Amino acid sequence: MADLTIYIGNKNYSSWSLRGWLMVKASGIEFDEVVIALDEPTTRETIVRHSPSGRVPAIRHGDRVVWDTLAIGEYLAEQVPAAGLWPADQGVRAIARAVSSEMHSGFEAMRAHFPMNMRSTFPDRYPTGDAQADINRIAAIWRDCRRRFGGAGEFLFGEFTIADAMFAPVCSRFRTYKIEMDEVGQAYCDAIWNWPAMQEWLQAARKEPMVIPGAEF
Repeated sequence: MADLTIYIGNKNYSSWSLRGWLMVKASGIEFDEVVIALDEPTTRETIVRHSPSGRVPAIRHGDRVVWDTLAIGEYLAEQVPAAGLWPADQGVRAIARAVSSEMHSGFEAMRAHFPMNMRSTFPDRYPTGDAQADINRIAAIWRDCRRRFGGAGEFLFGEFTIADAMFAPVCSRFRTYKIEMDEVGQAYCDAIWNWPAMQEWLQAARKEPMVIPGAEF
């Protein structure tokens, strides 16, 4: 048994769980995972045993419990500085934190209209005006970060960071709903999609038997 355990929801649907799981994966810390089926009568009762907020993801590391995705990322970055979960440069790190926080607290219209569903495709679900505004802002973030900080790497700040974990479910959504992207956005989403940890999550999501009707169109 590993010292760290992450508690997550269904891999096909839980975008926040994906973010936290990718952060743990990128940290290099050995971990166990517990998948809690969402949208079931016992879901909240089960989650609150492991997460004070009643939401996933949450991690238990020894006798410490950390919940909220960004808090998990910050904790891991402190535990394993060599993993490079944030950019090394202080100024660049501030930008990475800003765009991660913007994803954490924003883009509600896009997230509500396009729930994550990794194993399905719904090309005829077109964005509302508010959702399209969110998509445009996300594309602008990606272009700016790639232009200013991408360097020779494939991700927003070159190497994979917490910021990429925060935007990874967006790339999944854009594939599911066939959202048109510019060249920079498409290349970035391809890099996220092909990252081995993302593919590992995807393969597990495809095997899940659970179905949440509200995320199927």
